[in-house]
Amino acid sequence: MSGIVQYVVVRGDLMRTMGWPLGAVVAQACHACTAVVHLFYNDAHTQAYLADLDNMHKVVLEAADEADLRKLCAKLTEDDIQHKLWIEQPENVATCLVTKPYPKDKVQPYLKKYKLLKM
Repeated sequence: MSGIVQYVVVRGDLMRTMGWPLGAVVAQACHACTAVVHLFYNDAHTQAYLADLDNMHKVVLEAADEADLRKLCAKLTEDDIQHKLWIEQPENVATCLVTKPYPKDKVQPYLKKYKLLKM
């Protein structure tokens, strides 16, 4: 892979304080990743990312809670970093944010405060 990475930011409080099962949290990330590929399918970085399926690079990070996730969403939107904030329905709860594939140096500075997701 040529330095292209996709960031997945999941709310850690879903499991720790809200009691969501691991499978439900993973499903949120899967939904958001699928949505991003669909939304940005024709993007050059997305196409490069998909061209080498056996070497895709994802980094799964943890946001503290919904407010933290929405703050990240606002900053990415402000700076025109393309992403998808997954809103689980019918609960209308933001659960996950995924960036479209980008060169790491373009998007990593926005995510450096987040730690890897731990169970």
